[in-house]
Amino acid sequence: MDDRKLKILAAVVDAYVTTGEPVGSKAIAALPDINVSPATIRNDMAVLEQLGLLEQPHTSAGRVPTFQGYKLYIDKCMPARPIPEQDKARLDRIFEETETYDEELLIQSATTALAEITHCAAVAVNAMPQFSVISKVEIIPTGKRLYVILLITSAGNIKNKACRLEIDLNEEQLAFFQSFLTQHLHGVSLNELSPERMEQLITAMGTYMVTLGPLVQGLYELSRDMMQRELTVNGTRNLLTCEELDTMDIVQFMEHQDAIMPMLNETFSGIHVKFSDENANAENQTFVIGNSSMIVGQYHKDGREAGRLGLIGPMRLDYAKIIPYLEYITQKITDLISEKEDEPL
Repeated sequence: MDDRKLKILAAVVDAYVTTGEPVGSKAIAALPDINVSPATIRNDMAVLEQLGLLEQPHTSAGRVPTFQGYKLYIDKCMPARPIPEQDKARLDRIFEETETYDEELLIQSATTALAEITHCAAVAVNAMPQFSVISKVEIIPTGKRLYVILLITSAGNIKNKACRLEIDLNEEQLAFFQSFLTQHLHGVSLNELSPERMEQLITAMGTYMVTLGPLVQGLYELSRDMMQRELTVNGTRNLLTCEELDTMDIVQFMEHQDAIMPMLNETFSGIHVKFSDENANAENQTFVIGNSSMIVGQYHKDGREAGRLGLIGPMRLDYAKIIPYLEYITQKITDLISEKEDEPL
């Protein structure tokens, strides 16, 4: 792939994104930075078509990019396009209004803003915590026969659950249980807390098993809750107004939003773009909206991935315009939640 063909591919993508119409050689030849004849351009476009980067919808029509063409464009040709200052200021105001709230509300605000600005659907999911280990389990008496189980992991995840017992625990029972949990669960991965493991713990408590067994069950339920990834989706109505997407596909997506989770779980760094056509013939499709794309980025907390933020739209997107917004917002979230973590208690 020489520079001229890459330049022609980029010109086709840019023109098609702008007009939505197949692009012919004459239109490319008229561009100021293309200094070759229409005949040469036609030959190069034919080569690009043979390589699977362009396709011709009709015999007499020009070419349009394929998903492979878009991928190469994004990787090799896409120009750097800064976010307009007025949009940056708008995003900053949104974050200033929500930065005193919790992380969940921050993500909700971010997906709402992304959907409004890009006219796509915005999705977010928190990081999978199953590889985190338990750093602390605490049992806190809060009322008559009522106790709160507090679970903290090495990734900074914190959850609690109220549990009511048949009797009130005395100080000896509480001290035993606290020591028992520290001895058997400190440093254990969340995904190791299987029902069998919890049954073994209950049995190991001996004479305390009947009294304290419900707290162990509550701890197991709490660990399962912590393992659940929370999916946030905003702006699906933007997809319904897009003529290039099938309405029934969008309805199916709205009814089965979890179908995109395997794509959000894929291993990558930086910005990742996935196209529906990449697995169109696969038996287990993970992308239910045909002719679409998903752009996904990561936000971090304490140097570790804390979640992923993405956009879903038609394959014909202005990636050079949209990707900087995703990069800016994911970095903004990273900065804000890191600042929150550093605040004194």
